[in-house]
Amino acid sequence: MADSFGPLIAILLAAVLLTRMFKTVDQAHVAVVTMFGKYRRVMNPGLNVMIPFLERIYQRVPIQNQTVQLQFATITNDQAQVFIKATVIFTVMNHEPETIQLVAFKFINQESFATAMTSAVEASVREFVATKKQAEILGLRMEITSHAKETLGEQLAGWGFNVVDLQITDLSFDAEVMTSMSRIVAATNAKTAATAEGEALLITRTKSAEAEGAAIRIAAENEATAARLRGQGLAEFRKALAQGLSESAQVLEGHGIDPGILAFTLWTETLREVAKEGKGNTIFLDGNIATMDDATRRLQAIVRTNPLPPAQ
Repeated sequence: MADSFGPLIAILLAAVLLTRMFKTVDQAHVAVVTMFGKYRRVMNPGLNVMIPFLERIYQRVPIQNQTVQLQFATITNDQAQVFIKATVIFTVMNHEPETIQLVAFKFINQESFATAMTSAVEASVREFVATKKQAEILGLRMEITSHAKETLGEQLAGWGFNVVDLQITDLSFDAEVMTSMSRIVAATNAKTAATAEGEALLITRTKSAEAEGAAIRIAAENEATAARLRGQGLAEFRKALAQGLSESAQVLEGHGIDPGILAFTLWTETLREVAKEGKGNTIFLDGNIATMDDATRRLQAIVRTNPLPPAQ
C-alpha cells in the first residue's frame, strides 16, 4: 500500500518544487527577492527562476506612473484659511537594483510612504502660503505649484522616486472670505470702470474743444483771407477804373475833344443802368447841371494829376 503512494508523493513534491522554483512577474513591475529576510536581488518582468524554499518575493514594485490626490488646509500671513486640493504623479526614478532596493525598504509599507509624501507636499505648500496674504494667493497658483514641485522632487529623490507632475487642482477660502473678496473685486471693477469713463469723457470733451477751436481758427483765417482778397479786388478795380478813365481822357484830348464829355457819358450810362436794373424802387439822382459841371472838373483834375504815359 505504501509502495502505491510513493510515486504520487513524488509527483506532488515535484509540482510543489516547480511552483516554488518558477515565478512570473507582471509587466510594468519588478519583484524584490529576499533570502532569509535579507535583500538578495531584483527579478524583471516575465518568467524567473528562484531557489525553492530559500528565496521569496518580498514586494512587487510598480514601475509605471502612480497618482495620489491630496486635500488639506493651510493659513495665510493674514490668518485666512485656504483649502487646497492637489494631484501628484510620480514614478520610480529608474530600474537599477539600488533604486528598487531603496523603494522597497525605505518605508515599512505603502501607507507609510503615502503619509510621508502627503506631509512633504503639505509642508512645502504651507511654507509658501504662510508668507503671502489672502489677496495674493488666488493669483499665485503657478508659483505655489512650482515651489511644491521643487521641494517634493528633492524629497522623493531621496526615496528613489521622481515627480512627474504636481498640480494644484483647487484653491479656495471659506464662504465668508470668498464673499468679502467678491465684494472687493466688484468695488475695484466699479472704480476702474468709473475711472475709464471719466477719462473717456475728458478725452471726448478735449477733442470737441480742440475741434471747435480749430473750426473757429479756420473760419477766422478764411474770413481774413476773404477780406484781404476783397480789399485787393477793390483796389485793383479802382486802379483799373482810374487807368481806364485816364486813358479815355487822353484819347479824347488827343482827338481835340473836351474830356468833360467823358463825365457826361458816364452820367448817362449810370441813368440807363439804373432804369434798366431798377425793380420799382424810387432812386433820387441829382440832375443839377452845376453839380455835374463840378463833378466833371474834379474828374478832369484827377486825370491831369495822374497822367499816363502816351501810347506807343
